[in-house]
Amino acid sequence: MTRCCYMIVLAELTDRERFLAGYASVVPALVTRFGGHYLIRGAGGTFLEGGGCEHPSALISQWPSREHALRFWNSPEYQQAKKLREGTGRFQVMLIGAPAISPTGSLPREAP
Repeated sequence: MTRCCYMIVLAELTDRERFLAGYASVVPALVTRFGGHYLIRGAGGTFLEGGGCEHPSALISQWPSREHALRFWNSPEYQQAKKLREGTGRFQVMLIGAPAISPTGSLPREAP
């Protein structure tokens, strides 16, 4: 079973317009350049349990490996772009390894 790495971002945006005009306009090209791709980019979510805001945004990107994701995260290009999101909200970011999602979109089963 092929494994990869997922970057999961939960965000509470306080200045959506500035976030979209700055950070969100430059980061997708960097994600692609460093080997990642988006599975989910959505706003206006609802926590069913836990959570710390009323309308969270969420993003999940898939990477060939943890090393690819960290190369992106630690790159000078991303560090520069990351400054564009300062003051636009609160963000939680995590990496997790898991089986790759199949081309049909089905998720393989794995014990936690």
